[in-house]
Amino acid sequence: MKEKTMNRARLTIALGLAALTAACGKKAETPVAAETNQAAPAATMSGDMGNMAMAPAARTAIKAKGHGTVTAIDKTAGTITLNHGPIPEANWPAMAMAFKAAPAITDAAKVGDKVDFDLTLTGNAGEVTAIHTQP
Repeated sequence: MKEKTMNRARLTIALGLAALTAACGKKAETPVAAETNQAAPAATMSGDMGNMAMAPAARTAIKAKGHGTVTAIDKTAGTITLNHGPIPEANWPAMAMAFKAAPAITDAAKVGDKVDFDLTLTGNAGEVTAIHTQP
């Protein structure tokens, strides 16, 4: 009887390991979670992102526009953090988020500026490609 129980336990463990091994190479089929969003190199996102779904993770770039306020600039990292309104092209709600930006953009903006900006979204990464200060 004890041997039969041991064999069942071994079979259960073997089946569990086989299932785990089979699942190792598969990607999740659910929307990308906020923690994996690579547009923000640091923990700079805030707001209600519970139902945030990324734009299709295509390899082609998606152009988007936004409005917001500059909350931080890191010239060394080449990022600009914007507290922006919803961005429909990316299916993003309003939030604060860091984006890659060229030196010309980080040099042109100041913390506290209210801005209109253009984004290029590739997969899960975003880059500010133009920024215009609102009067």
